[in-house]
Amino acid sequence: MRLLARRQLVDDRVGVRHRVEVGRTVGVSVARAINVGRRPDVELLSALGNETRYKIVRMLHAADGDELCVCELSPLLDVSDSAISHALSKLTDAGLVTRRKEGKWRMYRATPRANAVLVALDGSRSL
Repeated sequence: MRLLARRQLVDDRVGVRHRVEVGRTVGVSVARAINVGRRPDVELLSALGNETRYKIVRMLHAADGDELCVCELSPLLDVSDSAISHALSKLTDAGLVTRRKEGKWRMYRATPRANAVLVALDGSRSL
């Protein structure tokens, strides 16, 4: 068993608000489910939390499996090529984009996980 705690504002008898720890006990399986795969998920969500990175993943997803280079993304984004490269590096580290070197060019493609996340986001808008 594990205690999950959260902070809650509570009024005392004279109307003064205090922040106290409250919690409830949950089973080990629930606590384990909270922690399974947490780190990669947090990195993925963090990577998508930036507008430029989100737009890049959307563009690569819309390319339907075709690869794009920075020079193809640049006209569609209002940021420098170096900012695009930095964003692509973060997206690659998060597992949302794959990178392949072709001569002096680097080609980028959305991963199946990125495609699945975007499809899930699109589907959740109608809920």
